[in-house]
Amino acid sequence: MTALVTEPAHRATGRTARPGIVALGLSRIRYEVTGYFRSPDAVFFTFLFPLVMLGIFTAAFSSAGDIVPGPGAEGITIGAYYLPGMLAAGVLLSGVQNLAVDIATEKGDGTLKRLGGTPLSPVSYFLGKIGQVFVTGVLQAALLLVVAATVFGIALPTDAESWMTFAWVFVLGLTASALLGIALSALPRTGKSATAVVIPIVLVLQFISGVYLQFNMLPEWMQNIASAFPLKWMAQGMRAAFLPDDFAALEQHGTWDLGWVAIWLAVWLVVGLVISRVTFRWIRRDA
Repeated sequence: MTALVTEPAHRATGRTARPGIVALGLSRIRYEVTGYFRSPDAVFFTFLFPLVMLGIFTAAFSSAGDIVPGPGAEGITIGAYYLPGMLAAGVLLSGVQNLAVDIATEKGDGTLKRLGGTPLSPVSYFLGKIGQVFVTGVLQAALLLVVAATVFGIALPTDAESWMTFAWVFVLGLTASALLGIALSALPRTGKSATAVVIPIVLVLQFISGVYLQFNMLPEWMQNIASAFPLKWMAQGMRAAFLPDDFAALEQHGTWDLGWVAIWLAVWLVVGLVISRVTFRWIRRDA
């Protein structure tokens, strides 16, 4: 009896199997990360900017003495107080600013139109962008923490609970920021106008959300406005992870409100996902 030999489908037809959506997305991550670090302006304004600002704040205001949350409480240095805000700002810059400008530029120079003519799906493209945000965001946070501890002498948490808080705020905030960056990329009319549209939005959020100014020193109406946006909650979650419990008294409601931090970041994650899905196209409708 003659044995039947069945050839693989791709041999029988002469076709090579195409990589799947996830495989293409993973391959895009390496491409996106390489391109990111080859762009000096992106590296400075989204990767190194929080580190530079932490150095400026620490050097400029350290002579003012420690920040004390109230009578009888233990104070901390200026650098230690502003470190959580800079970590939150780094998350926002890596996700929102970086992706919004990058994708809008790719729309303007025809990159997305060319990708639309390839087998690459929007899902694979998103995976590449979000993966790049996670890689650069983790590296940025690690660098910021290492420099804070070794150069500025800032004491980092020693308990597992604080690091767990940092981890989930970081991951949830970075995911929401990445999706919001993709969503915001639809706003600029051209690639050239992307920085002019995106950077002012990000900068204003940093000033009203407790990154560059002590949140408790802002007027109540400004605190209420900031509470509608994700950066305020990311900064608050980071402060809960890195500052002593006495500093919760300086928050808007006198507590860290970690439950609300999780809820608001999750809401903004869903908002970013929905807007990204509705607005993203390989080319602009008015192109």
